[in-house]
Amino acid sequence: MMKNRYLPMTDQDQTEMLAAVGAETIEDLFQDIPEKIRFKGELPVSSKLDEYALTRHMSRLAGRNANADTHASFLGAGIYDHHVPSVINHMISRSEFYTAYTPYQPEISQGELQAIFEFQSYICELTGMAVANASMYDGATAFAEAGNLAAGATRRKKLIVSRSVHPESRQVLASYAHGLNIEVVEIGVRNGITDMEALAAAIGEDTAAVMMQSPNFFGSVEDIKAAADLAHAKKGLLIVSSNPISLGLLEAPGNLGADIVVGDAQPLGISGSYGGPTCGFFAVSKDHMRRMPGRIVGQTTDRYGRRGFVLTLQAREQHIRREKATSNICSNQALLALSASVYMSLLGKQGMLDVAQLNLQKSHYTKNKLTSIKGVSTPFTAPTFNEFVIKLPEGTNIDQLQSKLLDAGFIGGYDLAREYPEFEGHMLIAVTERRTKEEIDEFTGVLEGLL
Repeated sequence: MMKNRYLPMTDQDQTEMLAAVGAETIEDLFQDIPEKIRFKGELPVSSKLDEYALTRHMSRLAGRNANADTHASFLGAGIYDHHVPSVINHMISRSEFYTAYTPYQPEISQGELQAIFEFQSYICELTGMAVANASMYDGATAFAEAGNLAAGATRRKKLIVSRSVHPESRQVLASYAHGLNIEVVEIGVRNGITDMEALAAAIGEDTAAVMMQSPNFFGSVEDIKAAADLAHAKKGLLIVSSNPISLGLLEAPGNLGADIVVGDAQPLGISGSYGGPTCGFFAVSKDHMRRMPGRIVGQTTDRYGRRGFVLTLQAREQHIRREKATSNICSNQALLALSASVYMSLLGKQGMLDVAQLNLQKSHYTKNKLTSIKGVSTPFTAPTFNEFVIKLPEGTNIDQLQSKLLDAGFIGGYDLAREYPEFEGHMLIAVTERRTKEEIDEFTGVLEGLL
């Protein structure tokens, strides 16, 4: 039993709780578990530690982790090592933001609502779309929800998705589609981008949407305009998942014919944090505004004519029309959306362009350096943004290579064979603005020595 006077776990507490459930001893609580399968003795765990000892112990364990601060990371594949300006953590640590979970009472939530409204506005500018929602759980969820929206809007039950889309996004889509009786057809890859001939042949009168990612999982830039023309010719929709940093440089998907644009806002000032949490964004043309999942913050005026913000277009999931809900998602990543808003506000238009150009230039410099190594080549010629694929010499054991790179102070790229067996011996390399010329040159030298 606890002996600390400030912790409510006294002998009297135990006696009263046992009496409330009709038991005399603690052992009585386990009487439904057969005696022969009960664990006897003490569990093989360490003895209890006081606060100071526990903190030191956990710090030592954390110090064994390799991370983007201790190692130069060339790993992307969905989570990227971008610079997180210090002002972001300062802002999201303010209690009025990190305690404002659900802003249902606009009269006391104006700051949170304004932050979300500005996030929506930034996303609309980046994507070239008319309306964005208050964020989604992550990019994969947003991608699957977009397929759901397309099926409902077109009243069709087939989604055509490129295999160049992130494997985890395709897995989430498959889970959604199974429950909604939607057929998902995958299209192969040619030269690192969607096979457009196969795509054209697959689209029919029953196609709800074509779903692609640009830059895609291989880092290659897709022909969004061509895909939009193919989808629209059969009255289907085009759904595009984008890296928001790339949109500082590339044409907005909405200007190229996309009907729905989604993605993950993690590159926008959100730390990788060993894989999450992140923040998804979701933007649509005006025609599909009322089918969007989640919530939307709108701008209005109060009785005195002053600008104000409210939750709007939320007649769904938790409120009314529950049987006609567009989605089961009724919340959002408000704190992480705030991180993205602060990031975009801090950088501005020129800053977003500058960061995108740094990613492009540094990744191409790295590609040229790596392919100068004997036996290393690029299997694709399609244009890339800040990720690219290299083919390693025949017989290279990528697991062993990764381990040796780690020992040398580098987090290597992603082994494509984990999800694409046809790309055995291929590695996906990511280069962000955080990588210096010295790190790139040293990485090249170490990799060459190991190969």
